[in-house]
Amino acid sequence: MIALLTGKIAGKTPDSVILDVNGVGYRVQIPFSTFFALPEEGGTITLNIHTHVKEDAINLFGFLTPKEKQFFQLLILVSGVGPKLARDILSNIQPDDLASALCRGDIVRLSAIPGIGKKTSERLVLELKDKVVKLGLMPEPGKGAPLSTVDASVRDDVASALINLGYKEAIVSKVLAEMGSDGDAPMETVLKLALKRLMK
Repeated sequence: MIALLTGKIAGKTPDSVILDVNGVGYRVQIPFSTFFALPEEGGTITLNIHTHVKEDAINLFGFLTPKEKQFFQLLILVSGVGPKLARDILSNIQPDDLASALCRGDIVRLSAIPGIGKKTSERLVLELKDKVVKLGLMPEPGKGAPLSTVDASVRDDVASALINLGYKEAIVSKVLAEMGSDGDAPMETVLKLALKRLMK
């Protein structure tokens, strides 16, 4: 099984990256936290890889840190949580915040993640709370997300991306409004900052 890949970025989208490893292109599915840390195309990066084997396909999931990979592997152990949902969970909540919510049994916080209902949240707490403690994945002191402003020209694109992820339009509008209405930050930066606010 592939556990680690180092290669040049041949292409990237918010949910996947093509890694050129010695002339072989690997499509690796990634959470937003990894996407935001990627260098520009042509740059080199090392990703921690989980190889998911199905009867008809082999899918690679990549993470910037071993901790993210550990949480992914814990999440897919829970009934009803497949690899795509596990990746989406990590796109919407930082590992330390996830660990904190699991340890507190914070069903409300977990249920706020798009794609996660109350029953799934309860299963996550029941099945993962003790494992998080046992594996030493307790939350670390967090760093506040920097404030930014949103240019009107990218607001609609960011809003559309967040709504497609499952966030409610009213919540998205509120977050973008709080970030201001001027500035020239690129869409990628604005999306990253908005997600950090939504993850709180």
